[in-house]
Amino acid sequence: MDTPAAPANSRFRVLVVEDDDVIGRHLETGLRGNGYTAAWSRTGAAALAEATRIPYDALLLDLGLPDMDGLDVARTLRGRFRDLLIVILTARTDDIDVIAGLDAGADDYLVKPFSLTVLLARLRAHLRRRAVTAPAERQPIRLGDLVIDPVARRCALRDGEVALRPKEFDLLALLARHADEAVSRETLMAEVWDENWFGSTKTLDVTMAGLRRRLTEAAGTTPGPSHLPRITTLRGHGYRLET
Repeated sequence: MDTPAAPANSRFRVLVVEDDDVIGRHLETGLRGNGYTAAWSRTGAAALAEATRIPYDALLLDLGLPDMDGLDVARTLRGRFRDLLIVILTARTDDIDVIAGLDAGADDYLVKPFSLTVLLARLRAHLRRRAVTAPAERQPIRLGDLVIDPVARRCALRDGEVALRPKEFDLLALLARHADEAVSRETLMAEVWDENWFGSTKTLDVTMAGLRRRLTEAAGTTPGPSHLPRITTLRGHGYRLET
């Protein structure tokens, strides 16, 4: 099946980490055929070395690698590259595995077997969100002592940077644009992930828990009291960022 390609001038670099020759070759060929720059590593060690050598935009990561657990690869690269898009590709289907992958720093999760069409659609969705920002959404947002800069993708609390994972930042920015308004789970999933997302909604819960934890830790290490907005859970609906 033909799929829409990335823009012809795309410099979007994707690193495939997969020990299965058939799957790895299929992904590498499919990505290149759709306008992406792609490379393929068969082991975790090779992937870590390659990702350090060349700046990649996205990582397609199998968890069952021959030399190390893919979760360790995800944690290591997330620690080094805050804005790297990490998509886990695995046969593990239990909720606990999904949660572990997202907690390790993954942004997305696809269960094998999956279609190349769906994978490419996910990549395009992530790429659009990173490349396109409406003019009204480009201005820094100040909420008390917290400043969110959508263009620089930076979050600061009283001039001290708050290190957030990509999806945590996207969630915070969306809530900040709708400060003191109720935002539904469906809206958060559609805007931050994909309107056609069909995976577990635990993705949202795990990411939100990580966001809250990082904001709390930042407030705890900032000298003096900080005026920090609070994320309130609206049971049965979603969340609200209260100023």
